Amino acid sequence: MSVVEGRNLIRDYYVPGSLTRAAKTVRAVKGISFSVERGKTLAIVGESGSGKSTLARIIALIDQASGGELLIEGKPVDIGKQRPTREMRSKVQMVFQNPYGSLNPRQKIGDVLMEPLLLNTDTPAAERRRRAEEMLVKVGLPAEVFNRYPHMFSGGQRQRIAIARALMLNPTLLVLDEPVSALDLSVQAQVLNLLADLQEEFNLAYVFISHDLSVVRYIADDVLVMNKGEAVEQGSRDEVFADPKHPYTRELFAATPITDVEAIRARVARRKALRAATA
Repeated sequence: MSVVEGRNLIRDYYVPGSLTRAAKTVRAVKGISFSVERGKTLAIVGESGSGKSTLARIIALIDQASGGELLIEGKPVDIGKQRPTREMRSKVQMVFQNPYGSLNPRQKIGDVLMEPLLLNTDTPAAERRRRAEEMLVKVGLPAEVFNRYPHMFSGGQRQRIAIARALMLNPTLLVLDEPVSALDLSVQAQVLNLLADLQEEFNLAYVFISHDLSVVRYIADDVLVMNKGEAVEQGSRDEVFADPKHPYTRELFAATPITDVEAIRARVARRKALRAATA
């Protein structure tokens, strides 16, 4: 059974009129269908304004769909008709593009991680702290940073904290909206490796939003290409990259600079080995 499935999803926005312009309805997502199984990654790619982030917010239960059907673990979910239960909310978590903007600068990191448990569970305070410290270690940070503030961390470390927060409720699905685009290239590789390790450990499903094709090529199992709200091409990563069928996909691939993530990973590994040798 799929962790998440979309059937002909639609999202409309009403644009009010003015003295010089009539009111209108803009369709940002035009009948998108997909499914993602446990342990798999669906990458949604497209230019800015293609509708990919709008679709991500529907999947993450932030925005309601105007039409179609969204299923989480086989159960239909319509937040416009019924507020999701705590259990349903815990199954789907989102990681945003800007790690600093998604963290409260006045909140200590430990409180950031414990907050989902405080709001959604009856977990005792001592257990909340223990689980938060364990999650910090899982994302590659020492438990000692528990009482520090977001401004005391680098961009890559803040994104690790955002990922840790998303995992505190043991979700089955992570929606990742451009999670590495604001990071330096070497840090991107580290975060991508972390995401791959966490996916394997927790058997997570990922919906990964990106415009960076090198990142998509590294992390995705399946690819959905969007243009002006439509899915113009969909298939396995190898199929789409080896032989893109739609003219827009070919144009997108030709116009997008591709950074070799494997080369970045190799460079990071060499630096680690050098530091270990000189330590």
